[in-house]
Amino acid sequence: MLVKKSSDIPSSEITDKKLYLGRREFLQAAAVTAAGAATGTLVLGGSSAEAAPSWPRVKIPNIQKAPPAFTTTEKPNTYNDITTYNNFYEFGTEKGDPSQNAGSLKPSPWTVKIDGLVDKPADYHLEDLIKPYALEDRVYRHRCVEAWSLVIPWVGFPLASLIKTVQPKTTAKFVEFTTLYNLQQMPGQRSDVLRWPYVEGLRLDEAMHPLTLLAVGVYGEYLPNQNGAPMRLVIPWKYGFKGCKSIVKIRFTDKQPLNTWQLSAPSEYGFYANVNPSVDHPRWSQARERRIGEFFKRPTLMFNGYGDQVASLYTGLDLKKNF
Repeated sequence: MLVKKSSDIPSSEITDKKLYLGRREFLQAAAVTAAGAATGTLVLGGSSAEAAPSWPRVKIPNIQKAPPAFTTTEKPNTYNDITTYNNFYEFGTEKGDPSQNAGSLKPSPWTVKIDGLVDKPADYHLEDLIKPYALEDRVYRHRCVEAWSLVIPWVGFPLASLIKTVQPKTTAKFVEFTTLYNLQQMPGQRSDVLRWPYVEGLRLDEAMHPLTLLAVGVYGEYLPNQNGAPMRLVIPWKYGFKGCKSIVKIRFTDKQPLNTWQLSAPSEYGFYANVNPSVDHPRWSQARERRIGEFFKRPTLMFNGYGDQVASLYTGLDLKKNF
């Protein structure tokens, strides 16, 4: 009898149980969100029988409508889907763990260090970092490497805008992102499931692409902790693990960063992580995906359906070798 370990079964193979059963306000709202979410029950490594805790839902003022080229017309998943079905190992490895456990995160006050090969390095208070940029509402497809997907209405601004402001040096070729490391606020970091803190990276041209977003909200409201508050990275043509959450450091470098999943399982997770139905994960196919809230699978789209915008970034690159 063949017995599969839970770690060998992609989430897409497990039917969703629900199918059966002003800028100053930014930091103030983040503090309120953290306080409200703190009522959640701490449960690591497994699901909780309790309903997901409630948290304040604070609207973001003055959101602009994104240009049509930067948003999909697909129907978004529900707010409940997006905020209760998450990968965020800093709060546990099960999909329901982050919404239960992330109340310990304190997203205010928040500082982001920008350093490396850049002309304007500094420790930026989040409010000051965001202040110069118009926030847009962008609906993006989100595809997880485990072959499940969502459609998410993010609120954020292009990473390229920030990069132009801080002025990377001509020798900078890559951008590295680092998540908060704090054992009290992120209890999942007490386990050795990954090497902490969580690190991700992009080529500079990927980071500069207009689709690459620094997100501060979802569904027109400030990010809940479990979705990466107070600021996270969104690259819609890549698998979800590239989206570094709760960012505290952005570093410009001339060397390709070694991202956390690549470091932990190099045969399974590469640097590029472009959504590619022809390159399977060693333990499951990537040819099809299950949209959360749906029963039947659908074909996986190359570059998650964003090929017209991003395929030129990889001209001449072997996408099977550089997965």
